[in-house]
Amino acid sequence: MEARGFSFPRQRQVLFLFVFGGVSLAGSGSGRYSVVEEAERGSFVVNLAKDLGIAEGELAARGTRVVSDDNKQYLLLDSQTGNLLTNEKLDREKLCGSTEPCILYFQILMDEPFQIYRAELRVRDINDHSPVFQDKETALKIPENTAEGAAFRLERAQDPDGGLNSIQNYTISPNSFFHIKISGSDEGMIYPELVLDKALDREEQGELSLTLTALDGGSPPRSATSTVNILVLDVNDNAPQFTEALYETQAPENSPVGSLIVKVSAEDVDSGVNGEVAYSFFDASEDIVTTFQINPLSGEILLRELLDYELVRSYKINIQAMDGGGLSARCTVVVEVLDTNDNPPELIVSSLSNSVAENSPGMILAVFKIKDRDSGENGKMVCYIQDNLPFFLKPSVDNFYILMTEGALDRESRAEYNITITVTDLGNPRLKTEHSITVLVSDVNDNAPAFTQTSYTLPLPEAAPAQAQADSLTVYLVVALASVSSLFLFSVLLFVAVRLCRRSRAASVGRCPVPEGPFPGHLVDVSGTGTLSQSYQYEVCLMRDSETREFKFLKPVIPHLQPQSCGKEIEETSTFQNSFGFNY
Repeated sequence: MEARGFSFPRQRQVLFLFVFGGVSLAGSGSGRYSVVEEAERGSFVVNLAKDLGIAEGELAARGTRVVSDDNKQYLLLDSQTGNLLTNEKLDREKLCGSTEPCILYFQILMDEPFQIYRAELRVRDINDHSPVFQDKETALKIPENTAEGAAFRLERAQDPDGGLNSIQNYTISPNSFFHIKISGSDEGMIYPELVLDKALDREEQGELSLTLTALDGGSPPRSATSTVNILVLDVNDNAPQFTEALYETQAPENSPVGSLIVKVSAEDVDSGVNGEVAYSFFDASEDIVTTFQINPLSGEILLRELLDYELVRSYKINIQAMDGGGLSARCTVVVEVLDTNDNPPELIVSSLSNSVAENSPGMILAVFKIKDRDSGENGKMVCYIQDNLPFFLKPSVDNFYILMTEGALDRESRAEYNITITVTDLGNPRLKTEHSITVLVSDVNDNAPAFTQTSYTLPLPEAAPAQAQADSLTVYLVVALASVSSLFLFSVLLFVAVRLCRRSRAASVGRCPVPEGPFPGHLVDVSGTGTLSQSYQYEVCLMRDSETREFKFLKPVIPHLQPQSCGKEIEETSTFQNSFGFNY
């Protein structure tokens, strides 16, 4: 269904209350919008961007959101298009009951700067309910001597719709004795009255059955019917009389079920059946029937269901006393419900930031609203946080509060804060609600490196420098010494290896070739001088031109060898001398 505005001009006012720390604390604006009940979810209500005179993209950039008074999201904001839509089907009768007009109040919150716009949504009624009679049949006893023009009030029908869609007319089926008269009440409701046009005669017609019809003003109209059974009685001279026409009483909302609310009393001076009085509710709504009950014999009204001051603050009950002859009397009972402190305060968070840079004084961390459904002192509230924290609460309009940083923070001294928001009412006993928020402080580069001392003084004796240097250079000296030692050892080993290699090579190159012919490998001294007193074995290598040189064999110091064959040695010696001409 299409949603549209009121028929009266739309009004918007923006009032900047105060500015603190660069944050505009909520303007107070008023926007009036309307939508028909039972409209499908997503039905268009208004384009907020156009209505508030701001660009579409600004709604999303400023974190615009919609908050209702009862914390129920009846509306949905499309921050990209700026359209305000219904978030669910709205039932006017459930939301407002018989109250007309049906108004839902909500706020539009924006950040940077922080602003609040008050707005209201009227839910327009449609004819979606038919009239209903609480009783499908009504018994009415009328004495036969009742004068013409006498009026008998009948039970009205119930219709939760409002305005023209509520009950507008009553009719009665055609007959010769009665017609219907419509009467109004102080509450703006209409009642049917049965008016006698012609005197009754019990002997002629002792009973009548009529049909009462209730019509609402819808298009097409809806209706309901009830049967009125009329019994014509013999004459009953006296009707019951209540001791009071109006009973007023009070009942605390925490009264237990079964509590006595009030007792009504009526008397009838007639005797016999005509003097017996029975009590009952008359023209009672469903709410009264489910909340109270009446003893038909004693007239005691008892509590049938728990009371709730926040839902209904007073009840108006019509009581009827009827005697056995059909005569009746009525009185009114007004029950005022007394409030008790049975509702703790509520805290509704609209926006929350759990991180803050340490160089961000005056930053908004949270926006929340507090409410208490109790009334009077029970509904007054105090909101606060712990002492000795670098944060503070700033009150705004409509019980909104803003949690802000009081100054620059220092992450190096404290990186995390646990903030407890406490809301306490002023009732007796006091009820409170607590909400905890953890705030993490993010680091910024605000600290340069620093020595722990501006200067250092060390006392040292005269011989201390060498020792101090030795302490600091010990590692380097050990490494250097090990390196030099390793290098020296490697050089020595390399030198020895080279010498050995050269000597081996020289020995192999300088060896003389053995001359052709027999060459004795062993020489034996056989002279008589006794130079070689025993036989020894030598191995000799001769170079060229060495035959002209003389040499002698020295006596070795090793143990002597075993004697050899002398003849063979002499032969070899002789041969050796002849061939080379050695002289000894």
